[in-house]
Amino acid sequence: MSRNSPLTFARKVIDFHLNLSSLPELPAGIEWINNFDQSDTRICHTSFYQKYFDDHRERMFLFGINPGRFGAGLTGVGFTDPVYLDERCDIPNPFEKKHELSSHFIYSVIAAYGGIEKFYQHHFITSILPLGLLKNGKNYNYYDDAETLSASLQFVIESIECQLHFGAIRSQALCIGRGKNYEFFSRLNDEYRWFEKIIPLPHPRWVMQYRRKEKEKHVDKYLQHLFQG
Repeated sequence: MSRNSPLTFARKVIDFHLNLSSLPELPAGIEWINNFDQSDTRICHTSFYQKYFDDHRERMFLFGINPGRFGAGLTGVGFTDPVYLDERCDIPNPFEKKHELSSHFIYSVIAAYGGIEKFYQHHFITSILPLGLLKNGKNYNYYDDAETLSASLQFVIESIECQLHFGAIRSQALCIGRGKNYEFFSRLNDEYRWFEKIIPLPHPRWVMQYRRKEKEKHVDKYLQHLFQG
């Protein structure tokens, strides 16, 4: 699909996520979080993107690691827990109203940027791996072991290339996570040339767990790059 496609940004996002099937087989003990087969997640996901992305705008992409079970893995919206989905995004939902640290930070950034509508008019939050992972019932990262990384590699590449057609600004992308996520994404981008540059930013969970007193400094760091696009 080109940016001149009659499909809106929202429709492309929704179609992509609701058709994530034939997933790669993962190593023993690792499992997918794919709540898009649950009607509540599908409804929330669809409502959110129809509300904020029903246009043909190009947007700056922010890439997280992979969805967590209390955030995007549940709501279907990047870095958005059930509380913020309801209270900030005005999308009622039936999920347990439990806060998630990364979501708290991201919505502080969004508020500082100018609010929900302004932020989502210009930015799209996604992940390197579009579905979450669990190990022993806990969140797991795609890069946490070589076998999982290898098993998911082609899925990652195909997913990123598909999402570019939503309407990506190709001059730069922001990488949420300055360590392994950035290293992996940078290597792939060097090979596939999706974006002219990748800018690493501190992961919200790291900020909230280890640098909470410096939160505003890190919010400002995000804003510096969000306003460059």
